[in-house]
Amino acid sequence: MLLLPALLLLSGCASFPEFGLLMQEPERTDRFVLPDENTDVIGKVQYVVAHDEDTLPDFARRYGLGYEEIVAANPDVDPWLPGAGTRVVLPTEFVLPDAPREGIVLNLAALRLFYYPPVEDGQRQEVITHPVGIGREGWRTPVGQMRITQKIANPAWRPPASVRAEHAKQGHPLPAVVKAGPDNPLGAYAMRLSRPSYLLHGTNKPDGVGMRVSHGCVRLYPEDIERLFGEVPVGTKVRVINQPYIAGWKDGELYLEAHQPLAEDARRWKGSLAPMEQVVQAAGGDAPGAVDWQKAQEVARDARGLPVPIAPGSPGMDKVIADAHRVPRVPPWSETEPRAD
Repeated sequence: MLLLPALLLLSGCASFPEFGLLMQEPERTDRFVLPDENTDVIGKVQYVVAHDEDTLPDFARRYGLGYEEIVAANPDVDPWLPGAGTRVVLPTEFVLPDAPREGIVLNLAALRLFYYPPVEDGQRQEVITHPVGIGREGWRTPVGQMRITQKIANPAWRPPASVRAEHAKQGHPLPAVVKAGPDNPLGAYAMRLSRPSYLLHGTNKPDGVGMRVSHGCVRLYPEDIERLFGEVPVGTKVRVINQPYIAGWKDGELYLEAHQPLAEDARRWKGSLAPMEQVVQAAGGDAPGAVDWQKAQEVARDARGLPVPIAPGSPGMDKVIADAHRVPRVPPWSETEPRAD
């Protein structure tokens, strides 16, 4: 009997105490092929079972998510001590932002970047998505259209005077230049924007990815910036947007993905859901009966970052979570030919 769990792990499956019930290892998928230009929703919500030593930040990095994303999707789970056996929802399904599908689109409210590589003749469009860290309150990452002007491997960091003044005031003075290496906050790769004070870059503190932690630059996990650095050419358009509410169609139903608005916006909106209503109305168009407004308001207030169908009679958030928690059964297999689920 001890052979079975070992074979399951080697075959890429995890097991529950009842050995007939198997769970496929969640996918860390960050590249998606779009079936057609009308595709609005990519990926699927998944889950993973925690062990004693696991934390939500551990799962976030393992499956290509940011800190705030995974915490919002699991409001009743302790981020640092989920507990053995706890099912952790992985918000690995996304409504594509309302923006042209070209170059890089960075949605501040979602703390997520989408890159649409150039499409070759006869090929389908792809999208690559990664979590990001952005400027904290008072150092907000600017919204607008820019482009990549320079790519730098092993960059040195020259902190601007404002940043050096802040650190000096806190009793942690910075040198004029921080050389490349493990202590460099820019990590191993950086891409400069046409607003030259701002960069897309790696980090020596990956725990800050998926949070508002920077002085305005955009941070990515080291493995993610390395991949983008190799694929994104100089001159690529970069659109920085701020969309806490994103709506799109999937299988004939309108879906809503909601994030907590940035603190500055939340104070200005004072709890109003009018921004969400405008987004849903624009996406729904003239489709009759496309929206259950009470359900849409619940999704917006929960702000769990999970795409949820909002049509009248649609199952809502509970069904999204239940589907993620379904555990596939696999046919019997022999010990001589273990089958991966």
